Amino acid sequence: RAGAKVAVTDRDVAAGEETTAQVKALGAEALFIAADVMQATQVQAMVTQVVAHFGRLDCAFNNAGIEEEHMRLADCEEATFDRIMGVNLKGMWRTIKAALPVMRAQEGGAIVNISSLAATSGATQLAYEVSKAAVNRLTTHVAQSNARYGIRANAIMMGFMDTPMAVSGIAAATGRPTAAVRAERDAMVPLRRKMGTGHDTACAALFLASDEAGFITGEILRVD
Repeated sequence: RAGAKVAVTDRDVAAGEETTAQVKALGAEALFIAADVMQATQVQAMVTQVVAHFGRLDCAFNNAGIEEEHMRLADCEEATFDRIMGVNLKGMWRTIKAALPVMRAQEGGAIVNISSLAATSGATQLAYEVSKAAVNRLTTHVAQSNARYGIRANAIMMGFMDTPMAVSGIAAATGRPTAAVRAERDAMVPLRRKMGTGHDTACAALFLASDEAGFITGEILRVD
């Protein structure tokens, strides 16, 4: 709607193609590229394909992420910890690493990373919390080391959101009805007793990617 040409990437081909079709339905040019952020060669090929198709890469929006069932330190297995860090932190690092040479060559670009309020709050999702704290520092590091190239990097630290991963995922993991989980989460939000939505996150991401945020970098923006 804002006029961007969009490259959608997902390891789930059906979901990625559905999203791409939705973008095209709005009248925007869109391209789907199947890729897994856990695979460095696929990530590099994704960026190469974006540049070959569109001619440049102005924004990299990193929102691939997973969370474990509620696990405190004593309950978190090493394999679970490694998997969460591998997707949430290293997946983002791989994408940024592949995108930076393109953005440096064109002397500009915006990187927007999805973090979470779990980076500073919570006590039941060890690996997820640590991964998002690391995302915040990755963001500020990229901002500090690439400002000279005209590249900005910011993150969005979301609070309670009504998303399938958050609501349906918790319901499935705990064996509770989805409606009960949604009501419980809504009740914990002071602002209008209602969780945020994907639209709230999208509006923040659009702002951070736009020229209106041209002098904002290294910011960890709470949408909460």
